[in-house]
This record gives sequence, C-alpha cells and structure tokens, in this order.
Amino acid sequence: METFAIVREKLDQAVEVLREKEVDLWITFVRETSQVRDPCLDLILGLDLTWQSALMISRTGERIAIVGRYDADNVRNIGGYTTVIGYDQSIREPLLEQVQRLNPRRIGLNFSESDPAADGLTHGMFRVIAGILGGTEYSARLTSAEEVIAALRGRKTAAEIDHIRAAIGATEGILREVEALVQPGMTEREIAAFIHQTTRKRGLTPAWEPEYCPIVCAGPEGTFGHRMPGDYQTQVGALLQIDFGVRREGFVSDLQRTLYFCRPGEESPPEEVMRAWRAARAALEAGRAALRPGAQGWQVDAAARQTLVEAGYSEYLHAFGHHIGRTVHDGATVLGPRWERYGKSIEGVIEVGNVFAIELGVWVPGYGYLGCEEDVLVTPDGAEYLSEPQEEIWCIRK
Repeated sequence: METFAIVREKLDQAVEVLREKEVDLWITFVRETSQVRDPCLDLILGLDLTWQSALMISRTGERIAIVGRYDADNVRNIGGYTTVIGYDQSIREPLLEQVQRLNPRRIGLNFSESDPAADGLTHGMFRVIAGILGGTEYSARLTSAEEVIAALRGRKTAAEIDHIRAAIGATEGILREVEALVQPGMTEREIAAFIHQTTRKRGLTPAWEPEYCPIVCAGPEGTFGHRMPGDYQTQVGALLQIDFGVRREGFVSDLQRTLYFCRPGEESPPEEVMRAWRAARAALEAGRAALRPGAQGWQVDAAARQTLVEAGYSEYLHAFGHHIGRTVHDGATVLGPRWERYGKSIEGVIEVGNVFAIELGVWVPGYGYLGCEEDVLVTPDGAEYLSEPQEEIWCIRK
C-alpha cells in the first residue's frame, strides 16, 4: 500500500533527523490509539495500536516496535521496522532491555509546550514510562522530541508533496463549481451544502470539521472566522468569502476565495473594495517573498503584517501561515507574531520541503470580508505556489 511506502520513507528520514539533532533515541509511547491518537502515528506507523506500545527509532538506524502480541503481525507487514517484539503481560521488560542495549544519552519523547503535533504523549503515559525507567540512569536523559518531530513533519517527501498537490487541485475544482453556481439571495448554509454535496460526489471529505468546512462569510452582516455557515445571504454589491479544503488520500489543502456580486452595469468591484484587495494581495506577496529557507516564522509574519498596516489597514488577528500536510494545521513552525499564545513555534526556522497555507484578509465596511489564502512549497529559492493564486476577485454578474 502507498500509505506504508510513505511511512517507510518517513522512518528512513527520521533516522537522518535524529543524527542531525543529536538525539540518540526517539520513543513514541502510546495505547488504545483509536481513542487517543498521537499525531506522529500517521508519520511512522499508519495503523492503530491497542495495548501499551513503544515505537523506538534510533540514530543507529534501528527501528524497534514493541507492541501487543495481536498487533505484531500488522506492524511487521509495514516493512519499516527492523525489529518487532510482541509481548503478553507487560511492556516493562522488553522496553527496558532495548533501552539498556541501545544505551542512549538523549531520549526524545512526544511532549511539547508549543507544538500540538509533538505533544501526543498523555500525562498518564508519561507517568508510566517514567516509572518503567525510574531507578535507571535513563530517567534523567528524557527530553522533548519536538525538534525531531518538527523536522520530520515539515520536510515533505516528493510523494507527500504530490498528494498535497492533488488535494489542492480537487479543492480548486470544487471552488470553481461554486463560482458557477452562486447567485444573490443564497444563504451561507445553502452554499456550504452544495460544497459538501460536490465533495462527496468526488469521493472526498472536508479538510477539517464539516460543521465549518467550508467557512462561508456572506455580505456585510456575515462574520468571518472559525464559525459555522449561517442564514446570512449573498447580496448584489457585496462580497462572499469562502475558506475550504479537502482531505484526499490522507493529505489536505486549505484555500480561500473571494467573490463579488456586481450591481447592474458594474464591470468590477468598487474602488474601496479593489483598494483593500490590492493591499491584501501585496501583503500576501510580501510574506511569500520573506518565506525562504533560514528565515524564522515571526519574520515572515512581520513582513506581511507590516505591508498591510502601512497600506492603512488593521493588522489581522491571527498568524500569517501554518504547515499543511496530513492535517490542516500540521504542527511545527508557525508563521505568526510574537504573541504569547504561539509560544516558541514562531521561532522555528523555515526549511526546504515545508508546505504552508499563507493567509490574511481585510474587512471592508459595507461590503464584507475579503480573504487571501494560498498553499505554497518552500524551495531553495523561496516559496512557490502549489495552488493557482487568486489574483483578481471573482466577479458574479447575474
């Protein structure tokens, strides 16, 4: 299966990252993962596990899975683990034996204060593994694996990028169908229902919770943000903003598109709308220009934010960008301001192979919200569009 081929690629990549970060052993410690699923399982396993399990990746190149007896054959079938150990009564003995044999100086665990994608270890499971290692020298060698996980999630392989491209292409196709369908008087709910219907016909699912994927903001009465579509209607002489993505074969997209319903005789939106659009697009491009290998997340956000404010508009109250991949907020570096809520995530360094959704918007009084959001890939030369960027507001003349 292609899923497991990508898992094997990521396991090989994990060994390289461990060597680079000088972490000797990375342990992902889980149980009943259908109930509490560590985000890293999608990277290094692709399956659910039942009993207490330890997925151990060493900088030596060894990949050891200690799992319940009845999960062992499934893990072997992945083909990415050099050793699979099944147990019956307790994980303690095989886990201690492997740790002592490897004798790591630094042991990374999945906890983090800033990165939710690196914080899958529950407090209960931390207490369990700390108890197993208690009384040994290894209990003092535990550290966060967040830098390992950030690199592994962020450095997309060619296969991962191809999957993201396909999800983006499907999303763009659905949004073009919306452009052809919408007309004045439609409610946000009706537009969302059409998008859900079209998504299902294509055998896809929404990229995030379907209750507010898509996010639909119609006219000057609508409100933008993470909210469910409501009964606000599209209007002649007003904007419509849609924030939407799909999940396709385990990977997602995240795009926004802005539409304007022309009044009779209008060929384009009014100047106040166009002025705001030009400012938003310029700010998006300023952020994209700053999105280069070696930059920190806050620096990219600052470039976009400053450009928008200097054009005379209020700063947006969110980050400029976030990783996408297996989830729509895929952890690791955030392209955000130095606000407390983002912790250290905005200090992350941009790397080749990162895929980001970059976004910002402007509220135009009397017309509604216009939003710009595109998906981009970081290359050695900067950030290139994976989506077809919306350079002009889509005008609806009906």
